[in-house]
Amino acid sequence: MKFHALITSFILAFCCIISAQEKEYKPVKFPKGYTSQLDVVYKTVNEWEGRIDLYTEQNAKESTPILLNIHGGGWNHGEKESQSGFGSFFKNGYAVANVEYRLVDVAPAPAAIEDVRCALIYIYNNAKELNIDTNKIVIMGGSAGGHLALMAGLLGNNSIYDEDCTYKGEIKIAAIINKYGVTDLVPLAKWKSAKRWLGKNYLDAEFTQSVSPLYYVTEDSPPIFIVHGDADPIVPYSQSVKLYEALVNNNVVTEFLSIPNGKHGKFKNEDKKLFRTKMWQFLKELNLSNF
Repeated sequence: MKFHALITSFILAFCCIISAQEKEYKPVKFPKGYTSQLDVVYKTVNEWEGRIDLYTEQNAKESTPILLNIHGGGWNHGEKESQSGFGSFFKNGYAVANVEYRLVDVAPAPAAIEDVRCALIYIYNNAKELNIDTNKIVIMGGSAGGHLALMAGLLGNNSIYDEDCTYKGEIKIAAIINKYGVTDLVPLAKWKSAKRWLGKNYLDAEFTQSVSPLYYVTEDSPPIFIVHGDADPIVPYSQSVKLYEALVNNNVVTEFLSIPNGKHGKFKNEDKKLFRTKMWQFLKELNLSNF
């Protein structure tokens, strides 16, 4: 019995070590001339502090474009430190803001939207100090992060979820990169992650629409690049189809890269390369590069 107990303890300890290792993410590599500011507090709610990692080129001769990146995780898990693949943005002269937001165990919807809007407003309010060109703000996210990127950008000057933060000027995003994000929560309201995030309001169609990007598409919406695998087992491919159709119907500049047999972000290497190529073609056609 003692031997079995010893083995069990060893297994549990080993699993804990592995779990801890999984949380140890590699630091973001940034070019010479850039400055990193980690865990900058952009917002405080009760005891929760919203933090953002900033990688900026403050001594650049001209103000720089910036990527506002939002991690995914079904609104219930994930951390900004898991995001590190910003190399192509640095090469194209971008600063990067990597954002964390309240997960559902801290606060349900619309808290995460309020947070990413505050992070965006923080960039606007500190643009001069950070040497940011506010005419070249790009927001990107995958899965739940894609949903939040769309909400942050499509809301524009609509301050419905800006109670905690204010900006006196115009909020106009240059482009949104939506990677297989949720666009319409109404048909997904009973989906486990969505139901949990929506909380007691999950059957309230009016509220659910108010936190769904699809319902904010207008002819004034920013350009949007969409990528989605047509075999996605988590976020239905139809979510991106509906968004793309709404954008086209409103004459919004958009491109939809469909990945044949693509799963939920798990694309083949050649598909990942195609995504990067197409995305940068899209951004450069919008003059959203310093090179």
